[in-house]
Amino acid sequence: MNASDNTKRKHLGRGLSALFGEQEEATIQQGPLPGAPVTDATIIAKGGVTILPVDLLFPSPLQPRQHFDEGALTELAASIAEKGILQPLLVRPDPNQSGRYEIIAGERRWRASQRAQVHQVPALVRDFTDAEVLEVALIENLQRQDLSPIEEAKGYQRLLKDFGHTQENVGEIVGKSRAHVANMLRLLNLPEAVLDMVDKGLLSAGQARPLIGVTGAEAAARLIAKKGMSARQAERFAKGFGKKRKLVAIGQKDADTVALEKSLQQATGYDVKITFDGAGGTVIIGYSSLEQLDDVAKRLSANGRAPKVETNTTGWG
Repeated sequence: MNASDNTKRKHLGRGLSALFGEQEEATIQQGPLPGAPVTDATIIAKGGVTILPVDLLFPSPLQPRQHFDEGALTELAASIAEKGILQPLLVRPDPNQSGRYEIIAGERRWRASQRAQVHQVPALVRDFTDAEVLEVALIENLQRQDLSPIEEAKGYQRLLKDFGHTQENVGEIVGKSRAHVANMLRLLNLPEAVLDMVDKGLLSAGQARPLIGVTGAEAAARLIAKKGMSARQAERFAKGFGKKRKLVAIGQKDADTVALEKSLQQATGYDVKITFDGAGGTVIIGYSSLEQLDDVAKRLSANGRAPKVETNTTGWG
């Protein structure tokens, strides 16, 4: 990468603002233009902003966003119905069909406009390559700070791998510190099941981050989510959880488990084994005859007590 390319990347975030145009924004009229029929042929250029019918626009297949919050869309639709669209969408001509436009940035506004029954939207039309579409869409979404943590992390990852950015200039572009970018990228080292929990909002990034590198992270994640632990509680839990999983992995048991096994053996007279995988486990009661099995069943049915009518129970020490 030469010096000019590096300078371009560092200022791409500022370039996006220029693309949307603070001065151009002032020329946007609220709602459909007066006297303009709402038809597929209505394309009106004004001050660099083009007014396009919503049904001529379509989402980009390169859009990095995977989820659109329904509540947020409803709120945005209400705002658009009242005040109109305050910032134009960024689009490019459909490379496959004349007269249609691919949304590069602003798909949320487009979706919300349809809910608000607004038939025309302001747009800036630019000729972008596929690579430029993806890069701009990633940066625009990251700047808006409403991606899920995993979408954000994957966005950073693509900017690094596909476009040659460094963590430092990614941070400059999206207005984040290099440490923040690095921490978000670390989330991608989590197992896929845990990433899915974070993506669905079942687990926060702060709750999930301590599980990086922990054996049995998926089981730990479920427990953290179930108990509603804070990020700090999750961090302490993950440290202890990892140690217990390592002990189980090499066939060792902690002192508490061994003591409980002995206590149960003394109380019942039967061989008792307890296994624990960090999230749950099993209690195994050994018996050597059907009579002993019957006795175990009766004790369990009587909350662990031997039936009062029996004075000599097989296996009772």
